[in-house]
Amino acid sequence: MITKDTTDFSNLDFHSGEAILIDKPYGWTSFRVVHKLRHAVKEKKVGHAGTLDPLATGLLIICTGKKTKEISKYQDFEKTYSGTILLGKTSASMDLESPANEIKSVENITIDQILKTRDLFLGNILQVPPMFSAVKMNGKTLYKLARKGKTLEREPRKVVIHKFELKKINLPEIEFEIVCSKGTYIRVIANDFGEKLGCGGLLSSLRRTKIGNFSVDDAFEVEELLQKLKSTSENLALSNS
Repeated sequence: MITKDTTDFSNLDFHSGEAILIDKPYGWTSFRVVHKLRHAVKEKKVGHAGTLDPLATGLLIICTGKKTKEISKYQDFEKTYSGTILLGKTSASMDLESPANEIKSVENITIDQILKTRDLFLGNILQVPPMFSAVKMNGKTLYKLARKGKTLEREPRKVVIHKFELKKINLPEIEFEIVCSKGTYIRVIANDFGEKLGCGGLLSSLRRTKIGNFSVDDAFEVEELLQKLKSTSENLALSNS
């Protein structure tokens, strides 16, 4: 595993396969990270083990070469997220990627109501995948249909919420930490949380901090990794000249 503690890049074999911990920047798609690394490591087979939305930051595990066969293993690990739910607003994308389409007051929402609502999301729950997602139905990607204003009926899916801790409640914002199974949409939790309180809600920030036992604290920032790869390539070229 390539982490920010990795110092020797000269013996890495991206074709035989490497796994890399990356801290995805805000505003980047997960595919943009893959594209950047594919170009940098000069290997066609590069993929990530679990999408992060553009407005989310945090841990991506990138696999190259023959290691791409292990992507499903990493995808199966539980995930840990921290973030903020904004009550009183909703949006089509369930986060800040699309404008708020409904605004309601939260002045009558109590701490007790919030805590009881949180308890409803612990354990096995059902989620309807959002239209603004990479899920495919009938051969079509949902977010592409959503951007055209189209909606399809989606079947709910079972996910598991192992932990849902409310770190800070400062209405209209709720800061949280969630540990969950693969396939969980935190945006949907934010939306459904607000719906159950009767005021609406959306996800205003999200950071993935862990995938299994792998932590974002050990991850490279993209530009830092690219610079190290470039420096290593240049040094190897000089030594071979």
